[in-house]
Amino acid sequence: MRIARFDNDRVGIVRDDVIQDLTGALAQLPAHRHPFPHHDALIANLEILANATTTRTVPLARVELLSPVANPGKIMAAPVNYAKHLEEVLADKGIHHGNLVAEIHKAGIFLKATSSLVGPSEGVQLVHLDRRNDHEVELAVVIGTRGRDIAAADALSYVAGYCIGLDMTIRGPEERSLRKSPDSYTVLGPWLVTADEIPDPGNLNLSISVNGKIRQQANTKDLILGVPELIAWASSFYTLHPGDVLLTGTPQGVGPVRPGDVMLASLERVGEMRVEVSAA
Repeated sequence: MRIARFDNDRVGIVRDDVIQDLTGALAQLPAHRHPFPHHDALIANLEILANATTTRTVPLARVELLSPVANPGKIMAAPVNYAKHLEEVLADKGIHHGNLVAEIHKAGIFLKATSSLVGPSEGVQLVHLDRRNDHEVELAVVIGTRGRDIAAADALSYVAGYCIGLDMTIRGPEERSLRKSPDSYTVLGPWLVTADEIPDPGNLNLSISVNGKIRQQANTKDLILGVPELIAWASSFYTLHPGDVLLTGTPQGVGPVRPGDVMLASLERVGEMRVEVSAA
């Protein structure tokens, strides 16, 4: 399934150039009262969409696409997880800004604010325009099953699905989690492709262009730590919950964007998403 959130928090299945609106099925979700759970209720119950029916379809070209995950408990991100990206970071002071940059085994996984999450139609609104703001395109993994201390061999069974992630970044001396967490600095989309449609996340082409010019282009087979290893490592520190998002790292070619730019990100077996850049 390709599951999209769109317009005013509606939910549907993408089929070719239309969305089958299944918003009515959300009434089947378990009711929650305060204190609310640490997970996304829809991601924890995707089976209700598989069994839902609808008589309403909407042209895909006419909808505003939101993040396919509405309420992630946490957004985890893997830094410098492509060898060539590590090389470019170490070589470019405009990227590392004097920070000590270590490869991922030493750098560890960091967290981004959930308030930074938007969908492609919402766009990126840059802050601190006196600094360099960069795009970073990534494979995003959405957790579907609660787990802790997950073995790498079992890790893919905990995945709900995959989407494109943009890990927008302000360059500077501060910690990553601060510079990568302004509002709109995490873009997920264009929809969630369920795990059964992508049996091997370790061999997917991904790319991003800015104003029609390719900036980043790579394959997830070049990840230093693959998806199973990242899930295993993350779950050794945190309990993973349905709707948690794991950004797997960006390849070489990161570069600045400015208000007025248009980014087009693509991921094999998922699709592409168009994201406009503006000033906050």
